Amino acid sequence: MATGSDDSKLWKCAVISCDKGPIKSTDGRVDTRAYALPKNERSDFQVNWDDKGFATFHDVCWYTLIKRLSKDKASGITKAEEDMIKEALKTAEIHDSYEKLKKEAEHVAKLIKKSEYCIAFTGAGISTAAGIGDFRGITGKWTERDKAKKQGTKGTKVPPRNLQALRPTYTHEAIVKLLEKGYMKHVISQNLDGLHRLSGVKEGQISELHGNGFVEKCEKCKKRYVRNFRCGGKATNVPVNKCTKCRLNHRTGRVCDDKKCNGYLMNTIINFGDYLESDVLDGAEKHAEQSDLVLALGTTLQVSPANNLVESGQDPTRLVICNRQVTDYDQTCLELDDNGVPLGSRVFGDCDKMMRELMRSVLPGDELKKWEQDREVRMLAYDTQRKL
Repeated sequence: MATGSDDSKLWKCAVISCDKGPIKSTDGRVDTRAYALPKNERSDFQVNWDDKGFATFHDVCWYTLIKRLSKDKASGITKAEEDMIKEALKTAEIHDSYEKLKKEAEHVAKLIKKSEYCIAFTGAGISTAAGIGDFRGITGKWTERDKAKKQGTKGTKVPPRNLQALRPTYTHEAIVKLLEKGYMKHVISQNLDGLHRLSGVKEGQISELHGNGFVEKCEKCKKRYVRNFRCGGKATNVPVNKCTKCRLNHRTGRVCDDKKCNGYLMNTIINFGDYLESDVLDGAEKHAEQSDLVLALGTTLQVSPANNLVESGQDPTRLVICNRQVTDYDQTCLELDDNGVPLGSRVFGDCDKMMRELMRSVLPGDELKKWEQDREVRMLAYDTQRKL
């Protein structure tokens, strides 16, 4: 049984009294992070947290532990450990069992084949397999920041990301294939890593809400340029022009190719404080309103107004979410039609794993095999485009 992961990997459940044996990669599990606590202060705990506050559980053991928090003191959980469990609950990463993931992927494939206007809504989670960090995972950028503030300890410093070295993941390529086959109509993305465009998504097929690190535009005529290098701001070889919203200089140091315009080029990155580009947001809203199925991949759907788009389509709302953490939209995925069949799907885990199973149900066997084998050729093409 190939799951696209290391099937030999095993974890030990952190519940000390667990008698279910090791956790296999095909089992349901939950990875958590609370906070560091000296070992002598954990001597009467029921969970074997490591020295940094991390712990992995069988999914059933974790859910049982959470249920016990709502009971009285007879649960035997101390106040100190209860606090750790509650902290861990905020960023817990859930991985469905392989059997459950496979079943849900088959259901999603049926939804896609029946859909007339399916769109994807993507977040940082689809790029983690490429080597980029996420934001709200157990070691995500905002998680590290929040823990540093709350616990008064230093978070793990995230090294600068070399976006130019990143390559599209299985999920990126599956989206391109679904677009090519006509099963998907549009992509709305919160990512600025440029991997969607590098993988083959055309300009008119995507709304990049937060910009693209490899795209710059002219301040005057608004012409856009796709580059094979990252388009940074803060240029000093042209007049500095600090943004009134984010207070940063978006200018890249280059000028428009149109000699009649000769305007300064600026990056397209949306920083904190910046407004979304109105034409990009308008386009995303248009496609979202036409949608009858939304695949939300690798996102916790916490950023507004973008998150509202996943429920702005045709009635009834058919929403599929695949990520590792709970969202405020999970219940929407579980709504039933008149026959008692889920309108959408809720998958916990890595997007690449789910999309592998989905593509097995969408593409004929021979086509799937050739497409997957050709990934090595596509990787060489990506290298050429980035000119590393």
